[in-house]
Amino acid sequence: MFNKRTGEVMTQQLINWGVDHIYGMPGDSINELIDDLRKRQDEIEFIQVRHEETGALSAAAYAKLTGKLGVTAAIAGPGAVHLLNGLYDAKADSAPVLAIVGQVHSEEVGTGAFQEINLERMFDDVAVFNRRAETEAQLPDLLDQAIKEAYAHKGVSVLIVPDDLFAAKQTDEVRLTSGDYYRPEIFPSQNQLNEAREMIEKAEKPIILAGQGTRNAPNELIDFAESIKAPIILSLLAKGVIPDNHPYCLGQHGQIGTKPAYHAMKETDLLILVGTQFPYRDFLPDEVTAIQIDNKPENLGKYYPIEVGLAGDSKETLAALTKLTASVEKREYLEYYQEKMNDWRIALQEEKRSTENPLHAPQVMYELEKHMEPGAIISGDVGNVTVWLSRFLHLVNQKFVLSGWLATMGSGLPGAIAAKKAYPDKQVIGVSGDGGFSMVMHDFVTAVKYDLPIKMIVLNNSKIGMIKYEQEQMGHLNYATNLGEVDFAKFAEACGGEGYRIESYEELSTKMKQAFVSEKPVLIDVVIEDQAPLPGKIDYQSAVNFSKYIVKEFFESGNLDLPDMKKALKRLT
Repeated sequence: MFNKRTGEVMTQQLINWGVDHIYGMPGDSINELIDDLRKRQDEIEFIQVRHEETGALSAAAYAKLTGKLGVTAAIAGPGAVHLLNGLYDAKADSAPVLAIVGQVHSEEVGTGAFQEINLERMFDDVAVFNRRAETEAQLPDLLDQAIKEAYAHKGVSVLIVPDDLFAAKQTDEVRLTSGDYYRPEIFPSQNQLNEAREMIEKAEKPIILAGQGTRNAPNELIDFAESIKAPIILSLLAKGVIPDNHPYCLGQHGQIGTKPAYHAMKETDLLILVGTQFPYRDFLPDEVTAIQIDNKPENLGKYYPIEVGLAGDSKETLAALTKLTASVEKREYLEYYQEKMNDWRIALQEEKRSTENPLHAPQVMYELEKHMEPGAIISGDVGNVTVWLSRFLHLVNQKFVLSGWLATMGSGLPGAIAAKKAYPDKQVIGVSGDGGFSMVMHDFVTAVKYDLPIKMIVLNNSKIGMIKYEQEQMGHLNYATNLGEVDFAKFAEACGGEGYRIESYEELSTKMKQAFVSEKPVLIDVVIEDQAPLPGKIDYQSAVNFSKYIVKEFFESGNLDLPDMKKALKRLT
């Protein structure tokens, strides 16, 4: 007679699905499952984080990096609430994640028991699958379905389980469902491909805006661009898909983008959107013919009006378009913006190679480039640090992960932890501002505990710098943006890792070398001067609002807090 604990059966199912680790916190409403995981810890590791938000953000980052299911677990009540930020990050960036969430005992559900909350209602908006098991017999089938839904919709599945059900025995091995997911293959019709080909061949100034959907198609993207002689602009989530120094690359777009990308986009007569749901409509051209490639048909035309929608995988669809479309020998539009991009890169190099004190973030990015290995994974945080990474850290063949659509501060460290679990043999570097890092800094202990030799760089200006700049850009005076000073290097040492504090240009090279030689988790605390993250192209209204801030600040305090005016004027024209 079949007589196994439900938690034991579920543990085997997770292993069968290829899950080899789970991020979470044990506790009373999932302790029965934790005991079953303990018995199989050689096959499926439970990574005990210090905060459930870190667990969910790590699961999301793991899914973004690998395309495989990220798994997190938490108790009912407070633990479940803490998961939400990381789960919304997964939803926003289309990452397949499973959350196994405990609930009070079955007979207590609905009675207002200790730590009981309405989990189904709380997770309703974030999840593509959101079910509470009422009997142990349901659980194996519900788990299979939850995983299938997460993969099928590239989203979050939440399985809510009263803890007593994990301990209940399964008496029947017969299942209603199978534990397999069959990925659909879709491809555009020949008529649609022909329509796209005609539009491409008529265009004089085509441009490609590529997103994270091209991560598995870097060669096809380059081949297509080179064939039709079109420049490529990358969304932030696509950074690293092609080398930043590739001659067809105009860098990122939007507030964090480059000036050549801004102007090339405004001048185009054909916008080709590939694997992206770029949300910043103000940075896209008005009334321009557009083609879009996306493997989700419902995304076609969602954020920009298009003439032709090609529902298909970017790798196969780009290859088909390249083969179908006549190649172009020369295009002045491309060559003009290649020259502009070369000028932009030279200006960035001049800024990065400065030897002046106090230190600024671009100098740190230049030093970091010297230590990045081929195949390294860079986990970025949100804030001013996003601008410094996007604009000044040139990736050649490295992977990049961050919180994109949700843009949640604190994603850098969890992303680095996940990257090291996903690719234990690769160099992993996290880069955060002091604001983002301090939100999750407790989990640097997790990296130490599990011997994850990440290199964590903290750009420390004692401020939440992006918000400070946003206030100024709106014409307001700064309020509640100073954080106070923290020596994060000493904190790292207290956690059992290594810490290096860099306070001057003279220390930068030596201490960075020392840090990257270490085989332990390392935190590099770099004290930098506050610096406005000027956009690649400054619009007139932003300039006016910033000038209002300067006047207000002068009359309030007598201080003139001016950005680099030479740089600002270049980007205004």
